[in-house]
Amino acid sequence: MDDATQPDNRQATHDDDLARVDAVGLASMIRAGDLSAVEAVQATIDRIQRLDGDLNAVIHRQFEQALELAASDDLPTGPFRGVPMLIKDLWAEEAGQPQHGGMQALKDAGFTADSDSNLIIRYKQAGFINVGRTNTPELGLVATTEPLAYGPTRNPWNPDHSPGGSSGGAAAAVASGMVPAANASDGGGSIRIPAAMCGLVGLKPSRGRISQGPKEEWSFSCQHVVTHTMRDTAAILDACAIPFPGDGVVAPDHGRPYADRVGWDPGRLRIGLMPDNHRVPTHADCEAATRMTADLLADMGHDVVESRPEAFGQIGEMKELVWAFTLNWGVGAVVSIETLGARLGRTITADDVEPGTWFLAERGRGITAPDYARAQAVMGTWRRALATWWEDFDLLLTPTTADPPPHLGQLTPTPDDPVRGSKESIPYSVFTAPFNTSGQPAISLPLGSSDGLPVGVQLVAAYGREDLLIAVGSQLEAEVHWSKNRAPIHA
Repeated sequence: MDDATQPDNRQATHDDDLARVDAVGLASMIRAGDLSAVEAVQATIDRIQRLDGDLNAVIHRQFEQALELAASDDLPTGPFRGVPMLIKDLWAEEAGQPQHGGMQALKDAGFTADSDSNLIIRYKQAGFINVGRTNTPELGLVATTEPLAYGPTRNPWNPDHSPGGSSGGAAAAVASGMVPAANASDGGGSIRIPAAMCGLVGLKPSRGRISQGPKEEWSFSCQHVVTHTMRDTAAILDACAIPFPGDGVVAPDHGRPYADRVGWDPGRLRIGLMPDNHRVPTHADCEAATRMTADLLADMGHDVVESRPEAFGQIGEMKELVWAFTLNWGVGAVVSIETLGARLGRTITADDVEPGTWFLAERGRGITAPDYARAQAVMGTWRRALATWWEDFDLLLTPTTADPPPHLGQLTPTPDDPVRGSKESIPYSVFTAPFNTSGQPAISLPLGSSDGLPVGVQLVAAYGREDLLIAVGSQLEAEVHWSKNRAPIHA
C-alpha cells in the first residue's frame, strides 16, 4: 500500500500528535519501542479527561485498571498490544465492569457484568486495553445518543447536534481523538449512522462475521468498530472475525486477511447507484455526496449506473418488510425488559424505562407467535429477493442517511409522544436497516458535508464480501484523504 495515504507516525511525539495516529500506527510504535503501552494509555486518559466534559462520550472509566494492565507482563502480545480501546455500554460485556445499556435502573443498581462476551475476549487477545465504556441510548433503540440515565452525547463537529446512535458515544470519542477506534454495534444502522454524522469509517460486517456469543444472539445486530482509517477497520476485523465453538451463524470467508485488501486493486467493478428511496425524501446534501462518490468511482474505472434492486421497488413488499422489522424490534424490547427484570430481581414497571422503550415493549407483548413466525418468513423471502440483484452487480452505493445530523432533542421520545424517537429516526435508518434484515455487509464512508457537519455514503456488498468494501473504501480514502479532516473539538 502507498504509505503516502496513511497517517505519518514518525513525528508523533506528544499527546496531540498521538491523537492523530490510528490504531495500526500506535501498535507499530509500541512494537518498535518508540512508545510504551503505559504512555499510550496515559495519553488517552489525559485526552478523555480534557475533552469529555464538552462531549459526554465516556460514561464509565476504568483508568486505574487500564494503567495496571499496560504495565503488566500479562498484557497479551497480539497485533494491537498496548493500544487503548473504548467499549460501547450496550452489548459487549466485560466481567466486573458496568453494563447499563443506557438504563437508569441498572445505573441505580450499580449492575456489573459477570463474564466477558466473546468479542471482549478477542479484543483482549489482540492486546487492546479497555479504558472505559461509551454512552448509548436506552437499549440502542433510536438514532441519537441522549439517554435520560447519562444525558446527551454531543457531536465534536458541532455540540448542538447529535453524534447519532446508538453508537454515538463511541463515534464522538473517536472523532474527537480520544481513541483511534472504539467498539460499536449495529442493529438497524447504529455503526453506520454515527460514523456518517461524525466523519468516520463505520463497517457493519456480515451477519455471523463476529461472534455474538456466548449469550443469546439477536440476529439483526452486528459488532465492530468506528475508526478514521480503512486499515484500522480491516486489521481490527482480522483480529475479531474468528468464530467460537457453537456460533449459530458463521459468515463465509472471502479475501482474508482483510488488511491485505487495503490498497488492493479489485478490478473493474459494476456498482449500482441508488441516490434516494421511496419512503422519505433525501436531503440534497446527502444525495450530492452520493453522486459525487459515484463520479469518483467512475473516474477510478468502475462501471457505475443508476440501479435500484427490485426488492426496494415493490412498495407493498417494503411495507410488509417494515411491518416485519418493527415487529421483531418490539419483541426484542420485550426480551430486553425481561432481562432487566432478571438482573434486578424484580418486576419492571413503566417507571424503570423511558417512554419509548415501554411503549415498544407493550406493543411487543401483544404480538402472537404466529405473527412472529410470519415476520421471519417475510424477512427471509425479502432477503432472497434482494440477493438476486448482486448476481449482476458487485456493490450498491447509497447515502448512509437521508438527512444530516439532527439537533439534540430532535429524536428523543416524550411521555406525550413515546414513539417520537422511533418516528424521527426513520430518515436516519431508511438506507441502513434493510441490510440488517438481509445480513449483508455495508460500510459508511465520510465523503460529504452539510453546513459544516459530516454526512456519509454507504456501500453495500453481497453477503460475506467485506473484502470488496475494504478494497473500494481504501481506493476512495487514497483519493480523498478523509482522515486529515478532524472535528473542531479534537485533542
